[in-house]
Amino acid sequence: MRVLGISALLVFVLDQVSKVYVVHVLGLAERLRIDVWPPYLNLRMAWNRGVNFGLLSNDSDLGRWLLIGVALAISAGVTVWMARGAHGTAALVSAGLLVGGALGNVVDRVLYGAVADFLNMSCCGIDNPYAFNVADISIFAGALGLVAFTGRENTP
Repeated sequence: MRVLGISALLVFVLDQVSKVYVVHVLGLAERLRIDVWPPYLNLRMAWNRGVNFGLLSNDSDLGRWLLIGVALAISAGVTVWMARGAHGTAALVSAGLLVGGALGNVVDRVLYGAVADFLNMSCCGIDNPYAFNVADISIFAGALGLVAFTGRENTP
């Protein structure tokens, strides 16, 4: 479980530090766009009030707190699941990625009312309109890792 905690803490800190730096220090909240390495990597300010890619987006306080509750419940559920079983290091790291990312986005919703998304990547003539953040990457990678690295513990 220590591996899960360390992974979650590292992701959470990296997510929050990157958001403070990009949104406030670089001033992306006011500038709205910074081209870093066009079109491959750009910074585009997006306040996401929904889930990934703005799905289920709304401006209501009820929706905001519901998403906070769901993220906290999933984080707690994954942590309990990992604590109750014999899981390998890869599964624990994956769980930590998911939990750390979810908690990073929870902090944004509490502080700002929305999640600060800013990474935008395009390639090969495809213009990606979506922005994401370190927490989103971690949640996605953690979920994939949990699918890949769990469920085989009790099979011969």
